[in-house]
Amino acid sequence: MGGGQRRTTQNQTTSSASSSCWSHFWSSALRTKPLGSPLEVAVRTNSGDGLVRRLGMFDLILLGVGASIGAGIFVVTGTVAHDAGPGVTISFILAGVSCVLNALCYAELASRFPAVVGGAYLYTYTAFNELTAFLVFAQLMLDYHIGAASIARSLASYVVTILELFPIFKENIPDWIGHGGQKFLGGAISINVLAPVLLVLLTVILCRGVGESAAVNSFMTATKVIIVIIVIFAGAFEVDTSNWTPFAPDGFKPILTGATVVFFAYVGFDAVANSAEESKRPQRDLPIGIIGSLLICITLYIGVCLVITGMLPYYLLGEDAPLANAFTSKGLKFVSILISVGAVAGLTTTLLVGLYVQSRLYLGLGRDGLLPSVFARVHPRCHTPIHSQVWVGIVAAALAGLFNVHILSHILSVGSLTGYSVVAACVVALRLKDKASSQVSSSTWREGVICLLIVACGGFSAGLCYRFSVSIVFLVVAVVVAILAMGALCFRQVYADLPGFSCPGVPIVPATCIFFNMFLFAQIHHEAWVRFVILCIITVGIYAFYGQYHVDPSSEETIIYHRMSGEERSKATAATTEGTSTESLKPTQA
Repeated sequence: MGGGQRRTTQNQTTSSASSSCWSHFWSSALRTKPLGSPLEVAVRTNSGDGLVRRLGMFDLILLGVGASIGAGIFVVTGTVAHDAGPGVTISFILAGVSCVLNALCYAELASRFPAVVGGAYLYTYTAFNELTAFLVFAQLMLDYHIGAASIARSLASYVVTILELFPIFKENIPDWIGHGGQKFLGGAISINVLAPVLLVLLTVILCRGVGESAAVNSFMTATKVIIVIIVIFAGAFEVDTSNWTPFAPDGFKPILTGATVVFFAYVGFDAVANSAEESKRPQRDLPIGIIGSLLICITLYIGVCLVITGMLPYYLLGEDAPLANAFTSKGLKFVSILISVGAVAGLTTTLLVGLYVQSRLYLGLGRDGLLPSVFARVHPRCHTPIHSQVWVGIVAAALAGLFNVHILSHILSVGSLTGYSVVAACVVALRLKDKASSQVSSSTWREGVICLLIVACGGFSAGLCYRFSVSIVFLVVAVVVAILAMGALCFRQVYADLPGFSCPGVPIVPATCIFFNMFLFAQIHHEAWVRFVILCIITVGIYAFYGQYHVDPSSEETIIYHRMSGEERSKATAATTEGTSTESLKPTQA
């Protein structure tokens, strides 16, 4: 009898503990970060040392261009043209328009939020909840880690190619230094020495300070853009307009398919949003930097497309180096050398900005407690998150030096599409309000989120129908369902008007972004879907066993937002205008 009572008591205790853990998990996971007005926000960290506001509008534009245009501009244009014909220009225009819509969403949030690091993670934390923000971070970070290692290997290969132009190096550089790599264990291990060395050099530059790294990025980006412009003008004199006929030799479908491929050539403009805490005038300059850099990239891509398809018939373009082959066929070999130099500059800036963005994301999560506090430390003299930067460099160097990460390229882009979709949803969620009030009720907010999920499912379903050539009826049904959900967002919800820059056409523009992003999500390799699910499970596990217990809104390591007096606000505004490195602070008790 007594033993039975003890067992019953033990079972009740176990059940109570399990219920308590589950309750704590959900209460933590559903927490949100409060949003303050950009002019009424101060930042305080435990160390007392913050990042320095040194990036002006021109620096931000070059940051976005540097992140977006790599060696791909010399390769992907011709590769897609091989299938789409001269209509590849339309492919880049369609993808560019889609990215502009995504950029408008980023621009609104960048101007609306406090000027601190975080980007898509910070927006999601405020609009939705803590766990969703952590999931977005994980998806983005895996993309960044693998992408950095892959770009480092490509950069090493291009550097070796340029060195081999000199007779002393020609055919004397072994594979394990830069070309491909020395393979072991059936190719599972692939040693490459030069890629980690290049990563170490860039990591040192980034650790020295944002001013130094911005100077390197500006120089390399300017070099890259000048070379692309020279290529466009040199090729323009070799264009035969008859090569543009027929413009769409195989119809519109290859053009649309090409748009889904070249969409990822524009990825990178979102890097500007992660530099908010180092921007001199973030509320003004971030939207200009995001949209301006993207428009420059669109112009350059279209110019290269017109030149490459005009110089040679599309069916004669090579797969590996189409632009270089086109100029070589016209006897312009010196342009091919320029293209190699431009590729090195392009890959360098893409890698530099990628490493920069990763460290700032780690800094944001370290401050919030979702990662160990060591990632939140900022060097008192260099004003850079050195621990985060070194960690990012170590991970990239290990991957690039030991593994052939190019084979993982087909599981990339998941993070970018996830981030873009969630950012678009954040715009709608943060604008929602009740008809009779400036606030939003839980039922109104829930209905809006459900409509956004329906739009996302509709886009993914339409993408699957398109990919597997399912009956047009199912494709139409998916599109109609998404349109109905957009209609509900338009006519059943009310949206607040914002001061400063605001995304036009809310909720249609953000919902269209979500639809197209999920359409693209359905086009990527099925292994990327598996990677998405597995990484989500791992991330939830990390959050359950570590994150939920270490996030403390009252922690000194957490960024604290508070309202400032009129005098303090004037001082903060003046400091921002002058590009000073500190904000006026008002000590608060969290």
